[in-house]
Amino acid sequence: MTHPAPAVLAITFFYYRDLPRAMAFYEDVLGLSLAIDQGWCKIYRIADGAHVGLVDETKGMNKWHADKPVQLCIRVPDVDDWRGFVAEKGVDNLSEMFDSDALGIRAFVFTDPEGYQIEMQSATRPGA
Repeated sequence: MTHPAPAVLAITFFYYRDLPRAMAFYEDVLGLSLAIDQGWCKIYRIADGAHVGLVDETKGMNKWHADKPVQLCIRVPDVDDWRGFVAEKGVDNLSEMFDSDALGIRAFVFTDPEGYQIEMQSATRPGA
């Protein structure tokens, strides 16, 4: 049997108690565009083929939980510009900028309105 056709879209789903507040954050702070509107699930485009889905926890397959052992990482061309931008927006739990020579990245983290951690990073070397 041959391998099936490759995936055309990837979506990571996060579950929210206050879906409109989460939508406002992903639209107004991160500048993401709504790609698919399923009513109680809003899917935003991050980059070609990569999306994040915001789900009303009362209707989704999973439920909201205070512990968020997951991180959304977004690679951007200029992480320093992004840090200045989100700092002006007053995001929660904004870290200092950090560099990882082992990973070849420069990055910072913050949390969305319901505690999901977001990492913004830029590569500091080719192939990283």
